[in-house]
Amino acid sequence: MEGFTLSTVHIMDHPLIQHKLSIMRDKNTGSKDFRELLKEIAMLMAYEVTRDLPLEEVEVETPICVAKQKMLAGRKLGVVPILRAGLGMVDGVMSLIPAAKIGHVGLYRDPETLEPVEYYCKLPVDAEERELIIVDPMLATGSSLVLTYNALCEKGGTPAHTHVAAVVASEQGLDYAMKNMPRQTTTIWTAVVDEELTSRSYIVPGIGDAGDLAYGEKI
Repeated sequence: MEGFTLSTVHIMDHPLIQHKLSIMRDKNTGSKDFRELLKEIAMLMAYEVTRDLPLEEVEVETPICVAKQKMLAGRKLGVVPILRAGLGMVDGVMSLIPAAKIGHVGLYRDPETLEPVEYYCKLPVDAEERELIIVDPMLATGSSLVLTYNALCEKGGTPAHTHVAAVVASEQGLDYAMKNMPRQTTTIWTAVVDEELTSRSYIVPGIGDAGDLAYGEKI
């Protein structure tokens, strides 16, 4: 993975994430279980993605006395799922950061060129003031992620910082993303990096088509 640094790509090897990912990979896992696992993994990933959020000291009156405690310093966050598979990760992320705003970017893959085509983009009005978390179960070629990032910049302004949470990534997708997104303000989080893509751009061994699997359309 040429040129990667720990500041730009984080591979999450937490046992719970790895356990749930193994069940997701199983072709016998049904849609209901797949959706629940995707939500749970997203929540665990969000825990790590938000690890460096700034804190401020506040005074809290407990039943016993006034104590100095720490609370989030008010940094604005936004969650942007790539439709439709990314929707399966939103609830997991929002369960930890319910005050975050949600945007949506809709893409479909051209059946002939296999390139992503944008058909929808709706962002928080103050998107450029927020740290945005782009969520998508798979980072395959990286072209959908880069197209999404460009849409964010064009229609919402360049985000203060962009986090990408992808359950499974390919080496090719990471290479492409980091060559076409600003490294200083982009951090990619993934549970695993798989080595290959098929001729139809599916990750090998991957998890199949996450959107189809989550919504009951087995491939």
